[in-house]
Amino acid sequence: MTTATIDVKERAMQTNPANPFAPRPGLKIWLGNEVVPVEEAKISVFDHGLLYGDGVFEGIRIYNGKIFKEKEHLRRFAESAKALRLELPMTLDQVSDAMHQTMRANGITGDGYIRLVATRGVGLLGISTLHTACPTIFVITDKISLYPPEVYERGLRCIISSLVRNHPNSTPPRVKSLNYLNNVMAKLEAKDAGADEAIMLNFEGHVTECTGDNLFVVRNGEILTPPTSEGILEGVTRSLVMELGRKRGYPVHEKSLVRHDLHVADECFATGTAAEIVPITEINRRPVGDGKPGRITKQLTQDFIAYRDSL
Repeated sequence: MTTATIDVKERAMQTNPANPFAPRPGLKIWLGNEVVPVEEAKISVFDHGLLYGDGVFEGIRIYNGKIFKEKEHLRRFAESAKALRLELPMTLDQVSDAMHQTMRANGITGDGYIRLVATRGVGLLGISTLHTACPTIFVITDKISLYPPEVYERGLRCIISSLVRNHPNSTPPRVKSLNYLNNVMAKLEAKDAGADEAIMLNFEGHVTECTGDNLFVVRNGEILTPPTSEGILEGVTRSLVMELGRKRGYPVHEKSLVRHDLHVADECFATGTAAEIVPITEINRRPVGDGKPGRITKQLTQDFIAYRDSL
């Protein structure tokens, strides 16, 4: 356990000794059609989002008081809901307004994080969507720190998970649904192995992504990432990083990758809303390149920071 992790847990214990992971007092949540104190933000135990993971979500960054790539995140949110035949009870403009209201209620004028969620709503026991009514939307705005600062300096230590990424014809990875058990179990496997993160393969043995982030490999000056057809989330940060790489003049390609490509990579890194860009320096106890964050990874990180700070 890192010092940063200990500090976070100690501060949480001081706030709520009974549950160090409980939300901080004073937090405001958008639920239904208004902002309410976190203590009043309650979902029914009969909500199908809880009972069956029947719902969708987005994780969105706030930089300098502005929602990062808001249109792209809202579009993906709507597309995920459409794929599940989940009719959102609000327009996207209304969802945007709810996010901004929640930010203001929590006094977020600098950096922060938004968790936007839509559930199928309360229904009878049983998986039928015909027996549910009134889908629920809620918005959480708070802070997030996925990895401590030292991880960005040394890089992630990863394993290749034994768990296969969901088949696109089962629970499609391009739908950001509330059913994340596939990812959760792979993350547990990584923890049990003493690693920070797990890389998941698909049913054909092709590389897909990490448990919460997209994956990139650098080899011979080329930046490579699996295509969405391999079973990955169409990441918003992933798309930006590809754009930044091309602006730098690097060849950037979507390409099918296998385990061997990870083992012989010159560099490797993960991208995601919460993680931003984080180097990967070890995979299955093999160093990636020289075992340190690579030159192209560092350059893209600088470009990403410059982009976000210019907003």
